[in-house]
Amino acid sequence: MLGAAFPGFGQVYNRKYWKIPFVYAGFVALGYAVVFNSTNYITYTKGYQDFTDLIPETDSYLDLMQGLDPKRYDPVLYPDTYNLSDEAWVKDHLLRGTDYYKKYRDLSYIGVAVWYVITLLDANVDASLSDYDIDENINLTFAPVQVQGFYFTGVGLNMSLKINF
Repeated sequence: MLGAAFPGFGQVYNRKYWKIPFVYAGFVALGYAVVFNSTNYITYTKGYQDFTDLIPETDSYLDLMQGLDPKRYDPVLYPDTYNLSDEAWVKDHLLRGTDYYKKYRDLSYIGVAVWYVITLLDANVDASLSDYDIDENINLTFAPVQVQGFYFTGVGLNMSLKINF
């Protein structure tokens, strides 16, 4: 239950201190993915909104279209020189970027939830098996045996489990 309240405390309770860096490294990596994808999603969404409005002062999309001449694709800033197909390509590029980063932002959130459940399961299984005793009373052996059949006689493999009390 400690791990449910504070991630990593289940591993502390089980005295598996070496697992704590892995728990927090997973959360840090997934947190970075959430922030990265959320930031880019917001940037592309804002860029698409700025590109499709008719206000010349809103030009955040120019940062996303580095290397392309805005005279070729921008109907608001350059209404005389823009090309309709280039404008459609820029719209498509901005929408694809928006969809891409939204998808991976959502998957990053799912990854955080899955990692949280994995750390809980690890702590729970570790706590459940901490007093599990394996001693010499349980024995599993493999031995060859001759199999007698109605039409068939041959060599097979026998497996037996012996438990001594």
